[in-house]
Amino acid sequence: MPDWKIQRYRGKFALVFEANGKRQRHTLGTSDAREAEQFAPSLYAELNRPLGKSVRALWKGFEDARQGRAVLETMKHTYKALDSRFGDMEGDCITLADCRAHTQARRKAGIKDGTIHTELGHLRMVLLWAEGEKLISAAPRIERPSKPAPKDRHLSRSEAVRLIRSAKADHVRTAIHLLLGTGARVSAILELTWERVDFQRRQIHLRDPDDKVRRKGRAVVPMTDTLFVVLKQARAAAMTDHVIEWAGKRVRTIKRGISSAARAANVEAVTPHVFRHTAAVWMAEGGTPMSEIAQYLGHSNTSMTERVYARYSPQHLRGAASNLELELT
Repeated sequence: MPDWKIQRYRGKFALVFEANGKRQRHTLGTSDAREAEQFAPSLYAELNRPLGKSVRALWKGFEDARQGRAVLETMKHTYKALDSRFGDMEGDCITLADCRAHTQARRKAGIKDGTIHTELGHLRMVLLWAEGEKLISAAPRIERPSKPAPKDRHLSRSEAVRLIRSAKADHVRTAIHLLLGTGARVSAILELTWERVDFQRRQIHLRDPDDKVRRKGRAVVPMTDTLFVVLKQARAAAMTDHVIEWAGKRVRTIKRGISSAARAANVEAVTPHVFRHTAAVWMAEGGTPMSEIAQYLGHSNTSMTERVYARYSPQHLRGAASNLELELT
């Protein structure tokens, strides 16, 4: 939730927030609610521009300017790892030695390079923003470990069946069906409500139209015949608005349920993301065009889809290979 709100004031809308223990109110200059929602974030960011060049101040300024973006949730955690070393430093004074010291310390603490890559990447993002806003003279080079290669783990169809049969709870089985049948991220599945499950058109709307946060990879996808049956059964027993529920309450994590099912099925290296990767691989192996897989996964373009999944397609590079044939007769 943003640190501000919009209220009516003297016939128009105003931006209201707390600053230094005092209530601040600034007119947005419009009586149109939609315009007020558009103007409020930029006005709040302008009124709360960082007063210093420290990474801590710049980070706070970036958060204020980017209210409503899903990445901010992750950045709350990454900043905790950065604050002790970088928080008091001026943003344009960070050196390669500082970056390398952070990487070395995090590795010593047992943190993987992928996490360190993300932490320093977020620092780089904030500093580039600060440069663009002319809060620092120039964003320094931020050195970070190479990004690890994408994990190739995906399920065979027999493994998927064993997992579903080994799940002890109905909500875990339903979640696995949804993850495989939609290719969605686990957060989208856990936030899915019944009003976005269209049985008549056999479609699932993974994107919540009332959610103001910009979230990645949420598309409108068709139901498979299997998923249609599973969701019909779940709907008949539903006690809440959320599709994934247990004991009359929405479920916020299924990691433990999936891990339990994986142990019972004797299937190794299963995480919630493995199901999304599996769905994409299965589509590619079946010859689905990369453009359709990209739409299914909610990718904004096909470049990332092709980079990761094109090699699973039976037609991948076949045309190129045909030009390398030799006539040996």
